[in-house]
Formats: sequence, structure tokens, C-alpha cells
Amino acid sequence: MFENIDLLGIRITNISLEEAVNRIEELSKNKTFSYTVTPNVDHLVRLQRDISFRRIYQEADLVVADGVPLLWAARFLGTPLKGRVNGTDLFERVIARAAETGASVFLLGGEEGSAEKAADRLSERHPDLQIAGWYCPPFGFEHDIAENGKILRLIGDVHPTYLFVGLGSPKQEKWIAEHGAATGARHAIGIGVSFSFVAGMIRRAPYWMQRSGLEWLWRLGAEPRRLWHRYLVDDPRFFWLVLNQKIRSHYR
Repeated sequence: MFENIDLLGIRITNISLEEAVNRIEELSKNKTFSYTVTPNVDHLVRLQRDISFRRIYQEADLVVADGVPLLWAARFLGTPLKGRVNGTDLFERVIARAAETGASVFLLGGEEGSAEKAADRLSERHPDLQIAGWYCPPFGFEHDIAENGKILRLIGDVHPTYLFVGLGSPKQEKWIAEHGAATGARHAIGIGVSFSFVAGMIRRAPYWMQRSGLEWLWRLGAEPRRLWHRYLVDDPRFFWLVLNQKIRSHYR
């Protein structure tokens, strides 16, 4: 079993990307439904005030660190992590493993057209990949009983091994927790805007920015109106929370 570390009261698995892919494959072979969450700075700040979101994290089967600042924080607290498990990288690696093993996948969510384009690109890269289906639900669908029923039937009819949900956080995690088991999928992962990245609709930050923890700056430059409050107002609180955890641990 892997070691867990405590970061702002959240259990994070100390695991590498390759180990995470292996662990997800193991979980997918169980008869019971399971899911992975990929916390970043925004998630950890939100988890301090959203009780239902926090419960979903507590019940997750795998919690991996998606964000270089989480690695900085873990090292500062004296509990270093093996490395970053970026959600998009994890998505693509699990897809590659699925193509090798014959597992099937379903893509749910994303901006309009992104899941379909991502499915096309993934099929080109992995000719043996079994894409069981994809669907982009309308805005506000999570409150529509009929629409959710339709989605559950779409996914349930094909029983995919992996269900990738790109609805943004915390919507995707809450939808997985509430409906995931009813889909018939073996394992689900919330992956944010990864469909758009893979489809080429949104360009990812250069690799050096990803490694240096500056991916947020690239994203802010690409979508300033949508992301400025998150990155400039909400997320800086993360560093004060980490410092507070360090101080509290020192006086125990």
C-alpha cells in the first residue's frame, strides 16, 4: 500500500504517475465502482469550506496531487511527494493503458465538441482503443432528472471500464459521487478541461511552465475573465493555510 500524507486535512496518496496508472488499473478490476480525484490548489482551498466536497474527497479511492504548489507545500511540511500526477497526463496515460489492455472508455462533458474531437484524436493515436461513447450534456444538466437519466442510460448501455468526466470542479466530483456507481463504469476520474487540451481547442502551457509551477499564469493569460478571481483572489489563501499547518505541527 502507498503512504498517505496530510495536506490541509486532506489525505493525498504519495504516488508517481506510473504508479497511479497501475493503481487505477487495479481498481478497475474490482467489482465495485471506484473513483480518483486530482486535487490542485483551487480544490484544497475550496475543500476548507465545502463540506460535501470534502466528504467526496474522504471517500475517494485514490487522491493524487495535481499541481506543483502541492509538491512545494508537502516538502515544506516535511512530507515530500514523489511527484506531480497531472490530470491531463493521467487521462492520456490511462487511455494508453486502456488501448493496450482492451479496456473501454466513455468521455462525458467538456465544452461543446471537445469530447468528440478528443475521441477522434485518441483513436488516431491508439487504433486499438475502445471508445464506448462520448456525450456533452447541456448547461445545468446536473439539476435535470430527465437529462441525468438519459446520461445514465447512455453510459449504462455500454458499461465502460473507465469514465472520464470533464465538467470542472467541484461539479464533476459531485456528479461522480452521486451518479458514478449507477453508470455501470468500473472507475471514474474527473479531468477538468482535459478534453479541450487533447482536442487542441485549448493549448497547454509549455513544459517548462508546467514543471516550474507557472501553468496557472499561462491559463490566466488564456482565459483571464473566467480565471482571474480564482488565481488572484481565492487561491493565494492556500499558502497561508499551509503556513498555519506548519506552525500548528511545530507546537504539537
